[in-house]
Amino acid sequence: MSENGIRSRVSKKFKATTNSNHKLPVAENILNRDFSVDKPNEKMVSDITYLWTDEGWLYIAGIMDLCGQKIVGLSMSERMTKELVINALNDAYQRAGKPSGVILHSDRGSQYCSYDYQNLIKKYSFICSMSRKGNCWDNAPMESFWGKLKCEWLYGKHFKTREEARAAVFEYIEIFYNRQRIHASNGYLTPEEFYNRASNKVTAA
Repeated sequence: MSENGIRSRVSKKFKATTNSNHKLPVAENILNRDFSVDKPNEKMVSDITYLWTDEGWLYIAGIMDLCGQKIVGLSMSERMTKELVINALNDAYQRAGKPSGVILHSDRGSQYCSYDYQNLIKKYSFICSMSRKGNCWDNAPMESFWGKLKCEWLYGKHFKTREEARAAVFEYIEIFYNRQRIHASNGYLTPEEFYNRASNKVTAA
């Protein structure tokens, strides 16, 4: 690397997005790192990340269906509140066709443990699962996705406004990642192609 003038991309300073120092109820780790699925709407994982802009932080909540690793829920806000994850859940519920019985995994942050978020999970008949305290490997697929977003698309970019950052995130997820980026684990299909093929198999069965 040195001989060819190549440098590795390094992570910027870390900003904590998980506040687990609360007295809200915490769900059992039902997912337990079993990321295998047969069809859409079996298991979903969710998490929060952030981007810096000249206007301040932009917080992003995403939900991934483990079938094809497709991002099915997305929400962005200047504040890291329970509404951020509630909006992502509403988005996923609508886009996935209002399913029920889905295992929805997250960390044990206060947003995910909030009564409003938990009541929404119950309303949609989802099954809540949460990582063990301080264990990012319990939510590895979502953590990996955030790494792809920041290294493949956002590395070195400077955003003057939150709106610029929003547009960049939306473009990566909805135009490139879901519909153009192939995955070896998907048999070199895009998340959208893999997800749709699996969905069609369920319909045809």
